[in-house]
Amino acid sequence: MNSPGPPAGPPAGPLRAVVLDTDGVLLDSARLHAAAWRTALDACLRAVADGARPPFDSDADYRRFVDGRSRYDGAAAFLTARGIDLPTGTRGDPPGVGTVWAVAAAKERAFAERVRRKGVTAFPDAGPALRALRSEGVPCAAVSASRHARELLAAAGLDGLCTVVVDGADAARHGLAGKPDPALFLHATGLLGARPADTAVAEDALAGVRAARRGGFALVVGIDRTADKSASAALREAGADETAGELTALVRRVRGERG
Repeated sequence: MNSPGPPAGPPAGPLRAVVLDTDGVLLDSARLHAAAWRTALDACLRAVADGARPPFDSDADYRRFVDGRSRYDGAAAFLTARGIDLPTGTRGDPPGVGTVWAVAAAKERAFAERVRRKGVTAFPDAGPALRALRSEGVPCAAVSASRHARELLAAAGLDGLCTVVVDGADAARHGLAGKPDPALFLHATGLLGARPADTAVAEDALAGVRAARRGGFALVVGIDRTADKSASAALREAGADETAGELTALVRRVRGERG
């Protein structure tokens, strides 16, 4: 796997578009994803490894193996790291522990159940930031590896604030590779009518930061929502030009570049 390369430094020209990750940047849904992954992966560890492997860590393992990746890629990465070699299976496998696709389906079921019970909300700064960028004439795209992105954005009150939404269903339809490949970001940028060279990316996932850096984006902002900003160092190491705790910092940055 190629290195993400060094941060690009200040953009050569004004920032004309922004691409934002959805879970963990716009929506406070990462904790629901992490809990669903733990349910699915720990069940697999108990069944296949008889509990002899360390359980899924909702913080460290989530960030390292599954955050920002498609369900299949995340399940495969975690199981490989735990020394478990399951058959690939097929996309239509029912939830279970016998194949990688079955584990991915188990995660999907667990996530859907949590959303039904608890719902999902936008971060307080998400709506104001998107409205501010729209008032500046800066089009925004929301990108997610999840197939739920559109419905969750609508349920959280962010429907219509992004010019473009690219989610897991779009990735499957167009054959777009998952993060850390930049395909999702590049597709969204093209739909905005922009170029990576004048587009900023906001990401909270290490795989997403690496994808943005590999895509040649003008500015990569790592969004660190942790209370103690413990994720910032890893985001910078992955290739973020800078880190911020909320999206208002990105709005100021865009305004400064356009001013």
